[in-house]
Amino acid sequence: MREVTKGLWVGNQAEYEAGMFDDSFSFVLAAKNPFHKDTVGYTGKSCDKNHPEYLLAYRENKLVLNMVDAPSSLYFNKGMIDEALTYIHAELEKSKSVLICCNAGQSRSAGLALLYLIKHGIIDGETLEDCEAEFMKAYPEYNPGTGMRGFVKQHWREYINDKKNP
Repeated sequence: MREVTKGLWVGNQAEYEAGMFDDSFSFVLAAKNPFHKDTVGYTGKSCDKNHPEYLLAYRENKLVLNMVDAPSSLYFNKGMIDEALTYIHAELEKSKSVLICCNAGQSRSAGLALLYLIKHGIIDGETLEDCEAEFMKAYPEYNPGTGMRGFVKQHWREYINDKKNP
């Protein structure tokens, strides 16, 4: 688990489950299994697409995402990712620390953190590779799967534009 900017942490499932957090923390749990599945309470392979919490669920100090480390960017929902970035910012604005975690702490959680840092001008670069290189100084565990990397590659400039055109 590493702090990538003041108050924003990236980690993995084991670090989250160790439970060594106080009330100053909020969480983005970016994994279908076990986080979303356990939170929403479905027992089959996947959540019913008509369920009101199909994409995400809020619980106390947590935003839980129905996110798999899929091989294609088509499986990543931009609205869900935007909601996560908004949640992270709102929690940081309340002086909370935020831990973003997925199973291994390398792909989904790291990708969300990278997009947050790009969106808020904490990391900047001419290319995505420049931004990733800068991010890896703070979080060398960054190793996105092809789907997460594809989503980041497809959308990173939009997040820079969000910063420039609030």
